[in-house]
Amino acid sequence: MHALFDTKDKPYVAWIGVVVVAMALVALPFALAGIGTAWVRITNTAILYVFLALGLNIVVGFAGLLDLGYIAFYAVGAYVYALLASPHFDLHLPFWVILPLGAGIACMFGALLGAPTLKLRGDYLAIVTLGFGEIVRIFLNNLSQPVNITNGPQGVTLIDPFRIGSFSFNTNQTLAGLDFTGPIKYYYFLILVLIAVIVVNLRLQDSRLGRAWEAIREDEVAARAMGINTRNVKLLAFAMGASFGGIAGGMFAAIQGFISPESFILVESINVVAMVVLGGMGNIWGVILGALLLSFMPEVLRYTVGPVQERVFGRMLLEPEVIRMLLFGFALVLMMLFRPAGILPSALRKRELETTRVPAP
Repeated sequence: MHALFDTKDKPYVAWIGVVVVAMALVALPFALAGIGTAWVRITNTAILYVFLALGLNIVVGFAGLLDLGYIAFYAVGAYVYALLASPHFDLHLPFWVILPLGAGIACMFGALLGAPTLKLRGDYLAIVTLGFGEIVRIFLNNLSQPVNITNGPQGVTLIDPFRIGSFSFNTNQTLAGLDFTGPIKYYYFLILVLIAVIVVNLRLQDSRLGRAWEAIREDEVAARAMGINTRNVKLLAFAMGASFGGIAGGMFAAIQGFISPESFILVESINVVAMVVLGGMGNIWGVILGALLLSFMPEVLRYTVGPVQERVFGRMLLEPEVIRMLLFGFALVLMMLFRPAGILPSALRKRELETTRVPAP
């Protein structure tokens, strides 16, 4: 049986798998559009959550630094794009200029968060990062007076979509008999960026810097004794993780066309942390799986729980949101009991959490 799944001597099997996955990803938005355009939008939102989970995985999974304010970098990237590509300041810069700029500013904010927290660990670090996320949201909510910078709780509207020359991502076009709607165009763009992000994460994990992050996560004192500059390495983890959040925020602002501080509340940070923990901290593919599961399950419940209750009981007994939170909590309890390392844990964390039984003499 093992020989059936051993592809070392059968490289063509791996290539066939890659081709099949690529074809499925290409055809997916049209299949979803047949069900409803809303599902294409839901898929785009799920991909954005994958970006956030991969960025947070650098901080939490690779370096072992608990960050409960990661949504703040998402907000920074979103507001950088919104302010530079909307009538608010009437600048309307192209997206290929704003996205790197948003990533750079979010990276700077990540370093600013990391610098005063280098000596904090565990619960203390979690509380400080939680406070940082709330401070950013409150600032965005109040920076409308005396100079209107963020437009306060009203948010920023009429945000420019992605454009390349005369080609706009928010318009519908027909090509080769296929209808390419705005969400479908954004889907393909997000998939291309996601592939690049995954490649960067894989290279980081196998790099010297990735090994240094793992060493700090396992034992910071031992890592320092081995000659690792723990200060700079931890700052790099915060900065690089924040840059992914900044890119995701810019794309979120362009896709939505409207943002407000209420899009970046604490619950969103907790959701991203749950995605990383559920999928498997430190394992890139596990984190992607966790992000997709926690992104799609609420929407699936929203479209199924209500009709099922109407059919069985004749009325709505429990709101889909209530059932979602119940199932979410129950699933986390089961995960902590039976798979504490996550659905697809990294090999190292799996070994750490395995309990070895000493045979009786």
